[in-house]
Amino acid sequence: MAAGVALAMLGLGFAAVPLYRIFCQVTGFGGTTMRVSEARAAGVKVAAGHISVRFDANVERGLDWRFSPQQVTQEMRIGQRKMAYYKAENRSAQPITGVASFNVEPELAGKYFNKIQCFCFNQQTLQAGQAVDMPVIYYVDPAILQDPETKDIRQITLSYTFHKAADGTAKTLDRADPAR
Repeated sequence: MAAGVALAMLGLGFAAVPLYRIFCQVTGFGGTTMRVSEARAAGVKVAAGHISVRFDANVERGLDWRFSPQQVTQEMRIGQRKMAYYKAENRSAQPITGVASFNVEPELAGKYFNKIQCFCFNQQTLQAGQAVDMPVIYYVDPAILQDPETKDIRQITLSYTFHKAADGTAKTLDRADPAR
């Protein structure tokens, strides 16, 4: 019985990171944005309120990429779909596969920041010297105006950091919330 408990504890230790990631994606905890389908986004009504979205980009030390947003901010009506672009360039002499991690500040706004399409859902392989434009299509859920903790937020920052993929191969990261 003790060995069974020990094995269960070991299994929970390995499952902690994926379970925490799922929890953050479902709740928006820690500034994690929500992923929604095109169909769900089509049903969102644009609200009267306005908000500013600021864009930030970083590259992990040791990844020889240049990565930056192509716009500093976008003003928008809450509920309106917008598209923003980031530019990534591999400055090395070899192909590199990277993956973007992301968050939203203030953290409480994460559950209201919805991505319809994003380069962060997949690993990105850039050939030596290759530069690409990477779009993100998003909206801010009008429910942000009903939440007493978020109704006064006037600017949200969407921040990405590119990291070198652990194994260097390109594969899809499924960050979709199946309930959405």
